[in-house]
Amino acid sequence: MAKRSGTVSITYGFSIGLLALTIVSVHSAAHAQSADLALCDRVAADPADPDKPADVTGTPTIAPSDVTTAIKYCKVAAAARVAAAPSRRALYELGRAYAANQQLPDAISAYHKGADKGSTSAMVELGILLATGSGVAKDEGQARDLFDRAAEAGNPRGVINLVALSENGGPPMDPVKARAMLARAAETNSAEAQFQLGLMMANGIGGPKDDVAARGLFEKAAAQGNPGALEWAGSFAESGRGGPKDESAAKADYEKAAALGNENAKAGLKRMQCSLIFKDKKGNVLYTLCN
Repeated sequence: MAKRSGTVSITYGFSIGLLALTIVSVHSAAHAQSADLALCDRVAADPADPDKPADVTGTPTIAPSDVTTAIKYCKVAAAARVAAAPSRRALYELGRAYAANQQLPDAISAYHKGADKGSTSAMVELGILLATGSGVAKDEGQARDLFDRAAEAGNPRGVINLVALSENGGPPMDPVKARAMLARAAETNSAEAQFQLGLMMANGIGGPKDDVAARGLFEKAAAQGNPGALEWAGSFAESGRGGPKDESAAKADYEKAAALGNENAKAGLKRMQCSLIFKDKKGNVLYTLCN
């Protein structure tokens, strides 16, 4: 009996040792993957990616000096067997890195894999390439499906590109649905979604015309530096549309938009500077007075 008890005891102790080794191995692999993903995020995360952790800033454009580092660490992080969200985020970031390095076929492959795993940002990027025929056969129908999937999942860029595709000769979209989608996207504080929704409200597309709400949306998007929203906010303030007339606010908005290259804002500034126009009886301009 003593022998049996001793044998059992030895076997049990050996099992604990194996379990401990397994736990250490898994922990080490997870730590290594986490380090690779952290480095991938640091140089290649997209600020607009819904999968991006809150403590990661991200970069709108991957710096040329970081491209090689991004490809190296994002490739390892994307290949690791982890939960869906980190893996799909790494695949999207790997696609961004490949695209920045002019490796479009590799970027497309990474976006495909990321989209299959549920990355809405990868869906959007792949949709843009399909819509424009960049590095892949042009397919507006497939692009719309990808934008629609991203939009339904709450990605503002999916909504914006879905609307843009429809407005530029792509498959038509129900304006009521577009407005509802933009409204959801605008709630995420997406400046572009706020601007596009403001346009629909200002023009009465997909629902009732609402100048007050449109002006509010333009001002919210303008506060984030959206050039189009700045110009429209300036126009509304200049004319008193949707709220009180405010020439100083209009001028400030026009100046900011003009600095970002908006031609309509430049025209607005010129119009405000030369507000007094003298014409003859036939309507011909004789001269203008400018500030």
